[in-house]
Amino acid sequence: MTYDTIILGAGAAGLMCAAHCGGRALVIDHAKAAGEKIRISGGGRCNFTNMYAGPGNFLSQNPHFCKSALARYTQWDFIDLVGRHGIAWHEKTLGQLFCDGSSKQIIQMLLTEIDRAGAELWVQTSVQDLRKTESGFALEVEREGQRISLTCANLVLATGGKSIPKMGATGLAYDIARQFGLTLTETRAALVPFTFSDGKFKDLSGVSVPARLSNDRTSFDEALLFTHRGLSGPSVLQLSSYWREGEAIRVNLIPDLPLFDLLRDQRQAGGRKALATELSRHLPARLVDFLRHYIPMQGNLADQSDAALTELIAALSDWPLTPSGTEGYRTAEVTLGGIDTDDLSSKTMEARDVPGLYAIGEAVDVTGWLGGYNFQWAWSSGHAAGVAIATKA
Repeated sequence: MTYDTIILGAGAAGLMCAAHCGGRALVIDHAKAAGEKIRISGGGRCNFTNMYAGPGNFLSQNPHFCKSALARYTQWDFIDLVGRHGIAWHEKTLGQLFCDGSSKQIIQMLLTEIDRAGAELWVQTSVQDLRKTESGFALEVEREGQRISLTCANLVLATGGKSIPKMGATGLAYDIARQFGLTLTETRAALVPFTFSDGKFKDLSGVSVPARLSNDRTSFDEALLFTHRGLSGPSVLQLSSYWREGEAIRVNLIPDLPLFDLLRDQRQAGGRKALATELSRHLPARLVDFLRHYIPMQGNLADQSDAALTELIAALSDWPLTPSGTEGYRTAEVTLGGIDTDDLSSKTMEARDVPGLYAIGEAVDVTGWLGGYNFQWAWSSGHAAGVAIATKA
C-alpha cells in the first residue's frame, strides 16, 4: 500500500500534521485510540493552549528554533479553530485555556479535521520494520494480527517522548532518528515532582501554599504542594525543567506577603499571642508546626524583637532544599530534550540530511512550560510540517 505521507503517532502533533499535509495520508498509532495524552490532560478538560505562548516559554539547546513555527501558527489560530467547532472554553490562571466540557471535544475536533482532509487513521498498529528507499520509505507494520507492507514519500515522527510510559510512551522516535543519522540531545523527565529520599514531607502531604521556587537559573511564583514523596504543584513542575540532580533549590513561602509588617503590628495589638499561633493565620497550621523544627519561633509576639522577626522572615523567604531526585517519566508531563534541532529545518521540520523525514512535537528538543505551552508547540510544529509537505507536493 502506497501513501504520500505516513505519520507515526496519533497525538496532538501528528493529528494536526495530518489535517494539513494533503495527499494520501495515513496516521499510525499503537494505542487503542487517538489522542490519549490529550484525553487525560488538564484533569480531563485539556489545557489546549496559553494566551501568552511565545518563544520565551520554551527550552531548547537552540532557543531560536521554535520561533518560526510558533509565529506561523499561533495560539490565536488554534483558538479560532476551537471556536469554529463550537467548543466552549475558559481561561484559568496565567493565560491557561481549558475546555468548558471535555478534552474529548478537542480529540473529536482533530479527528473531524483529518477526516475532512481525507487522511486515514490506524490505531493498534505497530511498526515492525522501517527502511529508506530511493523514493521515500518502506515500512512493515502489524495490524489486527497481520503484517502489512507500506511505502511513502514522507515520514513524520510524531510519537512523542518517554513521559508517562503507562500510557504507552516509548522512545520510538529517538530510535528512528538514530537509525537515519540524526543527533539526539540528552533527554530527561520534565514538568515532574521532586522527591526526597528521607520522606521529610510525609506529614505535610496535601498541604498547599503559594510560593516562589528558584534556583540559579530561574524562578516561578505558583502553588507549592507537599506530598508523601516530596514536592509537587505548578511551581515545582515548572522549576523541574531547569533543575539538575544534586542541585539545591530555594523556597520562598511568603513571596507576596508583608509578614514583617503584619507581625510587628500584631505585636502591638496582641503581644501575648504565641508567635506560632499568629503565623498560623498566614500559613497552613500543619506547615507552621513542621517548620518549628527548623526555624526558631518560640515565645509570644511581645518577646520578638525587630531583629528576631527579620531573621524569621529571612528563613521563611529563603528555605534551601536539595531534592534527591524526581518522580521520573512515570509522572512527568513531558520529556526534555530529544531530536537535535540542528538537524531540522525550523520552517518545515524536515531533516536537513534525510529528505522526506520530518520530526514534530515532543520528539523534538523543544519543551514548553506548564500551562498549555506544549500543546501549542504540537499544534505549531504539526502545522509547519503539514503545510511544508502539502506545498512540496
